[in-house]
Amino acid sequence: MSVELDVFVGNTTIMDEEVYQFWLDGYTVNDAVKVRMEGGVLEECEASAEVLRSDTMDQYRTFQMCERLLHSPAKLANQLLFQIPPHRQTMLIERYYTFDGVFVREVLGKKLSKGTKKDLDDVSAKTGVTLKSCRRQFDNFKRVFKVVEELKGPLVENIRQHFLLSDKLARDYAAIVFFANNRFETGKKKLHYLTFQDFAFCAGQLISNWTVGALDNMLEDMDVDLEKEFLQDLKELKILITDKDLLDQHKSLVCTALRGKTKAFNEMEANFKNLSRGLVNIAAKLTNTKDVRDFFIDLVEKTFVLPMRLPCRSDKWTAGDMRLYLTHYTNSAHILDTFKHQVVWDRYMGVIKSCILKMYHD
Repeated sequence: MSVELDVFVGNTTIMDEEVYQFWLDGYTVNDAVKVRMEGGVLEECEASAEVLRSDTMDQYRTFQMCERLLHSPAKLANQLLFQIPPHRQTMLIERYYTFDGVFVREVLGKKLSKGTKKDLDDVSAKTGVTLKSCRRQFDNFKRVFKVVEELKGPLVENIRQHFLLSDKLARDYAAIVFFANNRFETGKKKLHYLTFQDFAFCAGQLISNWTVGALDNMLEDMDVDLEKEFLQDLKELKILITDKDLLDQHKSLVCTALRGKTKAFNEMEANFKNLSRGLVNIAAKLTNTKDVRDFFIDLVEKTFVLPMRLPCRSDKWTAGDMRLYLTHYTNSAHILDTFKHQVVWDRYMGVIKSCILKMYHD
């Protein structure tokens, strides 16, 4: 009995973006087929379930063969095995390195080690992200970290060039690398309300202003290490709280600037010294590795991020109040005659102000 077959021959690798996403998300072939069938693909393509399963399996095999190339994205453009158009290569790379916010939030600041990887079963169960996807994302974080730690130059640019990622995704990976290198604590309950993007914003501020690379972006330490000389200089800021006359002058200047401009003035005036001590003491302790790790906890506990977030407080500050206070608190220090550390002060408070305003969810 003769059988007629329609055969199509081409050299462009066919990849279904939806199936690729299923593969990235850790779906089994059977699960992917089920979702495709529920989406009506059989009626749309007039195909049988057997053909759909065969197509899905074939694409899964293709993605698995491409995966080793995706580990070094530049190789994807130079290989001859798969004929993939440039725009499709970009899609494959970007999606492969894209991560789930709930997953990265669980591992942010932790050491990218075998020990952390062993805990991914628990992370998967907690976040609902499949274990296979968790492992892919974790391995991507570790791979990027290992590559860029050996490179000179700006962190974001190094990531973008070596992994061919979009600027936004490269910046997110820079934040992950920065947090892993400095081991910032992000898992405490009082920090749970903060999202990865909140932390990523703060990482960008720290990288741009407090790292060695902020002064010279071609040094070997690149943008992941905080500048030790700057951290030492921060100790000089303690004069703002240890010199009683200076503390009183600072309070007077700030309160004069704020009076009549906010309903929260009375609380600002009453709490000025406590808030100032909190802000300055954070600066003075940053030479200690543990205090660097606790930086975000200290911002929440020792300033006014956490107290002002409590809904039970009738005098809760608005984000506008917060911005107004920090602006005058920072600027008024320039008028203090005996305070000689304005450059360090501005470099410090510029970051602190940006981070507090980002962490404060009005």
